[in-house]
Amino acid sequence: MTMARRAATAALVLAAAWAFAPPQTKRATTQLYFFDKLAESITAATDVLSGKSRMTEANTKSALRDVRRSLLDADVAKVVVDGFVENVQASALDGEVAEGVDPGQQFVKIVYDELKRVMGGDDDELLFSDDPEAAAKARAGLAYRDDGAPTVVLLCGLQGAGKTTAAAKLALRLKEEEGKTPMLVAADVYRPAAVEQLQILGEQVGVPVYAEAFEAGAGDAVAIATAGVRAAKERGADVVIVDTAGRQVIEESLMAELRSVRAATKPDETLLVLDAMTGQDAASLAKRFDDACPLTGSVLTKLDGDARGGAALSVRAVSGKPIKFVGVGEKVGDLEPFFPARMASRILGMGDVVSLVEKASKQQSAAEAKAVMERTKQAKFNFDDYLDQARMVSNMGSFGAVAKMMPGMGGIDNDQIAAAEAKIKIQASLINSMTPKERGEPDLIIRDKSALARQKRIAAGSGRSVDQAKQFLSEFQQMRTMMAKMAGQAPPDGADAAAAPDPDALLNRAARRAKKKKGGKRKLKTAGFG
Repeated sequence: MTMARRAATAALVLAAAWAFAPPQTKRATTQLYFFDKLAESITAATDVLSGKSRMTEANTKSALRDVRRSLLDADVAKVVVDGFVENVQASALDGEVAEGVDPGQQFVKIVYDELKRVMGGDDDELLFSDDPEAAAKARAGLAYRDDGAPTVVLLCGLQGAGKTTAAAKLALRLKEEEGKTPMLVAADVYRPAAVEQLQILGEQVGVPVYAEAFEAGAGDAVAIATAGVRAAKERGADVVIVDTAGRQVIEESLMAELRSVRAATKPDETLLVLDAMTGQDAASLAKRFDDACPLTGSVLTKLDGDARGGAALSVRAVSGKPIKFVGVGEKVGDLEPFFPARMASRILGMGDVVSLVEKASKQQSAAEAKAVMERTKQAKFNFDDYLDQARMVSNMGSFGAVAKMMPGMGGIDNDQIAAAEAKIKIQASLINSMTPKERGEPDLIIRDKSALARQKRIAAGSGRSVDQAKQFLSEFQQMRTMMAKMAGQAPPDGADAAAAPDPDALLNRAARRAKKKKGGKRKLKTAGFG
C-alpha cells in the first residue's frame, strides 16, 4: 500500500469513526479495558511533571509510583515491573529534555520506548518494507520453509486457552492474508469433541482438516500428527498446523507426549497458546513449556476480554520468546500479528492507526478510496459515501475494537460503545429516508430553501425527531469539513515512506502545542498523534 493510499484511508476512516463516536472528554466509571488504568496513571504522571523545568529523581519517583502500582494491578510479573520502573527512571534522569518539550510529554516518550523494548522491540518498519519477503514475514510472524516441504506449525498450551480456535484463526489468516494453502491436523486425542470442533472450524474457514476416528483418550497423537503432516505434503499444502491436546496442568507424561510429537513432526514453529487472563503466570508457563519443548513464540488469546493484560508485558521479558499473534475477538478473522510498537501505542491510549488503516484497506479498493478522497477534497462527500464509511467501519470488526485503535479513545467503555452503535442506527435510518438525489446532494437538505421541509419529511419517514435530524446534519457538516482538511494533508500519489512525518517530531509538536494552551489538564491522547 502506498503512503498516499495509507494517508487517504486514514483520513477517511478516522474522520468517519469520529463522527460516529466523537472522542469523550470524560471517562465513565465502568470497568476499565485492557491497560486503561495504566494509561490513566501515565496521564497522572505527566500532570506531576508538567510545568517542571526538568526531571529529577524526586519528581520521577513520584510520577512512577502510580505507574508501578498499575503495572502490578495489571498482573505484570514483579521482576518485569522492577526492571521497567528502573529503566524508565534511569532514562528520565540521564536524558536532557528537548527544547520546547514539556517534561511530562518527554516522560510519555520514555515510557513508550520502554514498553516497546519489554515486548520485543520496534519491528513495525518491516511491515512496509520494499522487500516483499521481509514484509510477508513481518505480517505473518512465521518463518516459512523454502525447500518445497510444508511449513509445520505445532500449537501447544493449557486446556481452555483457546488453542483449537487459534489454530483455525491462524489458518484463515495465512490463507487470506498470505496466500498460503494451509491444512489443519486434529491431534488432540483426549478432549471429547475436539476433533469435531476443529472440523467445524475448518469448514467455516475453508481449510481442510486431517482427522482420524478414535475414542477420546485412545488415539495415538504422535501417529496422527505424523500422518497429518504426510497428508498435507501429498495434498500440496504449504503450511500444516497441528492442534495438540491441552493440558490442565503440566504433567510429565503429557509433556513427554508433546516432545514425541515434536520429534516426529519436526516443526518449523512451536507456538504456545496463552490466555491473556493468565496474567503473570503466563510468563512462567511459557518458560516451563520452553524448557520441556523449545518454543519459537506464543499466541496470546482473549486480549479483547476483561483480562488485566499482564501477559503481554511479561511473556517476552521472562521467557525470551516473542508474542507472534494476538486474538482480539471471537470471530475467526480476529487474529492479528503482534507488533510491540503498536501495542505500546494502544496501552498508552494513543491508538493504533497503522492497524486501523490495514483493516480499512481490506474493505475498500484502491480505486474506491481514490474516488472518495477526490470528492472529499472538493467537499463533495455525500450521504451515500457516509453510509459506505459506516458499513466499512462495521465490517472491520466490533465497534469497540475499532474505536480503541483511534487516538484518544483507548478508554471508551461499553456504555459509550452502545451509545455510538445506537447513534449509527439513527443516522442510517435518516439517510435511508432520503431520496437518491438528496443523498447525493447534501446541500439540498442543509442549505436549500426547501431544506426545512425536507428535514421534516426525512425525520417523519425515519421515525425520528426533527431535532435528531438537525443534530445529524450538524455533525455531518463538521465531519465533512474535517475530512476535507485531512484529505488535503495526504501526500500525493507516488510519495514514499520517507515523506511521512517522523513520530518523534509529531510527539514534540504535540507537546509544544499543549504547552501553549491556557489552563486545563494536558491530555495523554495528544502525545504522538498531532
